[in-house]
Amino acid sequence: MANLRNPGYHFFFAFLFILLVQIKVQSYQYKVGDLDAWGIPTSANPQVYAKWSKYQSFKIGDSLFFLYPPSQDSVIQVTQQSYNSCNLKDPILYMNNGNSLFNITEPGEFFFTSGEPGHCEKKQKIYIHVLSGNGSAYAPSAFPDTASSPSYPTVFGPIPQPPSSSPSLRFPLFVTAVIASATWAIFNGMM
Repeated sequence: MANLRNPGYHFFFAFLFILLVQIKVQSYQYKVGDLDAWGIPTSANPQVYAKWSKYQSFKIGDSLFFLYPPSQDSVIQVTQQSYNSCNLKDPILYMNNGNSLFNITEPGEFFFTSGEPGHCEKKQKIYIHVLSGNGSAYAPSAFPDTASSPSYPTVFGPIPQPPSSSPSLRFPLFVTAVIASATWAIFNGMM
């Protein structure tokens, strides 16, 4: 039977605690299109929502923030068929408060459009695809890749960028695990 009063165990459990604290669950709130508001795209950039979603990576726990004047617009979640045909009847979800937040709770395809007649036909719609892992998003419409995405000012300041795919977050976790194991082995051997 292990002696839990042994200082080696205390040290080991302290390292395990530090190890667990370093594991982060990060989720992001994306302001749709990085625009001042959810609205009809300009003629200069009619594919703004398709381009924006193409360069985002969404995962479970993230959310989409649609900002718009509630007296002038709304957001509806629709099926793929309704998205493609701009059919506004029988939406899956209807949001009209001007500060609509959609929480991503499962992997899959999500289709959104304006609830105002005529807006969907003017490309005020967005499609995202969330994979079961970290996820990725893309738009179904074809358009040439651009060297850089357009930048727009935001009303509430900068939107946090999704984490890169670099292993920088995993490195401290790995180092802590190695140090904890080495420390445990040293103290266990001494005690």
